[in-house]
This record gives sequence, structure tokens and C-alpha cells, in this order.
Amino acid sequence: MDRGRPGSTMHVLSDANGLPLVVGVCAANVHDSLGLKPMVAHFHIGHELHGGHSQPKRLHAGTAYDLSGLRQWLCSRHIGVRIARMGIESSDRLGRRRWVIERTISWLTGYRRLSPRYERHPRNYLAFLGLAAALCCYKRLLKLTM
Repeated sequence: MDRGRPGSTMHVLSDANGLPLVVGVCAANVHDSLGLKPMVAHFHIGHELHGGHSQPKRLHAGTAYDLSGLRQWLCSRHIGVRIARMGIESSDRLGRRRWVIERTISWLTGYRRLSPRYERHPRNYLAFLGLAAALCCYKRLLKLTM
């Protein structure tokens, strides 16, 4: 963690196809693992048949999320953990499924307003990030229906 690092970090929770489901923003000097718990805790699918909320079944993440407390928290929520282990799996070679989130982040940073952060307030940046995620979903829908 670099305490003097300016800027912000984008957190994205996506499905297996790379569609962004939940987006979040935190300061760049905050460790990445601290952004995962709020994103997973607030994620739910409201159209479940039996009135309950649906949880993700499996989570794929990079080595920044390789903490034993985080793994235990995810297992207690009955979420399968597929996190790259520090010192065992290299970060240059993306896993078979981790490239999906890298592609999703590249879709989001492709929007001019998000690539360098122009917004001073985090809530404005988060609003533009949510708009970009909605546009990614809309473009995917158009591609599937045409």
C-alpha cells in the first residue's frame, strides 16, 4: 500500500460474461481487499423465484485479495473462492477466467470521462462509472438482440 498515491481505484463485480453487475470506487491508497466485502455484501438479485436474495456462487480474484480472513468471510457466505495465491501464481499470466474482469475494466476505462479521473468528488466519479457500466450492458443487449 502506497500512502501517498493520489487518485482512486475502481472495483468491479461482474458475471461470467464480463457484464458489470456492481461498481465501486475507493481511494488509491486503500488496499484492494477492503473494497471486496462491501461489494459482495450489497450484491443481490431481486428477481429470485422464492423471494430470497441470490448470492454469487464463485468468486475469481487476483492476488491482492489473497487474505485468510477474506477467504473465511467468503466461505461463511457460501461463496466458492478462486483467488490467485501470492507467491504461487504469477500475476503476468492471467487465469482462464480472470481475463474476463480485465476485459470489463478495459471496457469501462475506454470511456473518456473515466480513464483519467476528471471528477473531484467521488460520488460524481461513481455516477459516471455506473453510467459506463449501464452502457456496457446496453451494448451487450443490442449485440444479442440483433
